[in-house]
Amino acid sequence: MASTDWLEWPFFDDHHRALAARADAWCGSALAGIDHADTDAACRELVGRLGQAGWLRYCVPAGPEGGWGGVLPAVDSRAVCILRETLARHDGLADFAFAMQGLGSGAIALAGSDVLRARYLPRVARGKAIAAFALSEIDAGSDVAAMACEARREGDHYVLNGAKTWISNGGIADFYCVFARTGEAPGARGISAFVVDAGTPGLDIAERIEVIAPHPLATLRFVDCRLPASQRLGEAGQGFKLAMMTLDIFRASVAAAALGFARRALDEALGRAQSRRMFGQTLGDLQLTQAALGDMATAIDASALLTYRAAWQRDVTGRSTTREAAMAKMMATESAQSVIDRALQMFGGAGVVSGTPVEKLYREIRALRIYEGATEVQKLIIARALLKGG
Repeated sequence: MASTDWLEWPFFDDHHRALAARADAWCGSALAGIDHADTDAACRELVGRLGQAGWLRYCVPAGPEGGWGGVLPAVDSRAVCILRETLARHDGLADFAFAMQGLGSGAIALAGSDVLRARYLPRVARGKAIAAFALSEIDAGSDVAAMACEARREGDHYVLNGAKTWISNGGIADFYCVFARTGEAPGARGISAFVVDAGTPGLDIAERIEVIAPHPLATLRFVDCRLPASQRLGEAGQGFKLAMMTLDIFRASVAAAALGFARRALDEALGRAQSRRMFGQTLGDLQLTQAALGDMATAIDASALLTYRAAWQRDVTGRSTTREAAMAKMMATESAQSVIDRALQMFGGAGVVSGTPVEKLYREIRALRIYEGATEVQKLIIARALLKGG
């Protein structure tokens, strides 16, 4: 396990420190045999293993008498961040599989009826159902209020028409939390959320999308897709608020995943610096290398402080963490990109060989600066919070 000095910070309780140790030990053995040649199959296998080991129980709340399957009464941000950081340091796809179970079911935990919670959440926690969060569209990514997918009320049903794209777990999910325009008011106030099972008539996978760090991704198409009104999450017209609440819960964990990638890159860079001989000395003897390592370590600690401050604030104070999570997400993802780039540079030509650790990290990190709110959007969130406070 990499340095665990950060676990001594006052953000954590003893059970968080024990969780980090258990998760790291499990990753060292349980993830070793995963074949990534078939991304869909690997992701399904990872969800199953994460469920069997009990890690997915941290993605959902316990519910009444533990009936929703979670470990704790509410999702603990620090636990989720610790698990994402640990998984990302070992295997980017494992982190993805874990994160999507939480993000994909978060709206159900927040606003689903008792029937929907009992139907979906326990299966998510056991790894028996794969979840997905269907918010983005071609012209509605950062500008969510511009979405065009619509759900028309017809008696006791809704009829969905439109498309969603960049949907993680698209094509392998068992259900999708879908956000669509229901027209109660203009813009963001006229959006509602629904749970749509993968086999529902009228829902098709229009396109599978290949990206630089392979994971299941697709465009969904809805053509007269008919749903019982009981599949709606929360009140009509409250979908935008629900989507933002869900993202707020898990945004700090994106920063934690970036931390995991960055810590792995620093470990790889240190190993390279100490072993690579050149000009009669090691790479690490060169002052330029030492300066880079100093910058990398400082950026990682700064990111970790912001990340776990946001998680601690949400868990302990109960106050809104929109601004703090945005700061953490922006700082950690941007810093991790720089850390990984410097690590790859230390490897020279060996760093761009396909399949090597730093090459995989280089591909893994790039998407984190975009999804769940691009860096530019995080800056706007932070600035608007400051202006509102002023």
